[in-house]
Amino acid sequence: MPQRELVESLRAGGSAVWCTVTSALEAETAAAAAGDALVVQGSEAGGPQGSFRDDAGEALSVLALLQGLARVTERPLVAAGGIGTGRAIAAVLAAGASAAQLGTAFLLATEAGTSEPHRSALGGGRPTRLTRAFTGRRARGIVNRFLTEHDGDAPRGYPEVHFVTAPIRAVARAAGDAEALNLWAGQAYPLARAEPAGAIVERLAAELKATA
Repeated sequence: MPQRELVESLRAGGSAVWCTVTSALEAETAAAAAGDALVVQGSEAGGPQGSFRDDAGEALSVLALLQGLARVTERPLVAAGGIGTGRAIAAVLAAGASAAQLGTAFLLATEAGTSEPHRSALGGGRPTRLTRAFTGRRARGIVNRFLTEHDGDAPRGYPEVHFVTAPIRAVARAAGDAEALNLWAGQAYPLARAEPAGAIVERLAAELKATA
């Protein structure tokens, strides 16, 4: 989390500062630093958790976290994590969010740079899990052999663990071995579709409109 002085200098230069938070404690710190908006990332989200405190505590779902923060801050809240349909967007908006942020929903987009083994895994139906095995930082990915074998012993050690495993992951990616690389994905990843990004946005917008 940047210091308040840095946040204010960015705002003075015309930038809006959005801070990702994964707990009420982080939200309190971000609000004190004068961030313009809070990106509320639930535990359902794929990839690295946007925590800036490694002792952030229990991983909360986006709805649980969003409802709690909506009661204690007037800053705009952007919901992230496990959102893959227009109905899910409507749900977080109803819970107090000003907007929704989607990531995993675009992993199969035509324009996405998702590797072939990662794309294949997204169609496999395996469960996801929060782990430190790949980077030393808590992140959610599809369960594979590397995660299963190393999750229990993975230390808090970002970016050191990331540097240790990066060569392994690079070789696995080149070889098409989905069992030895990080398959980042949120819990709603089965909803992702292989279509152009523009079509994904149009479909989500139509689904959201239909819930009104």
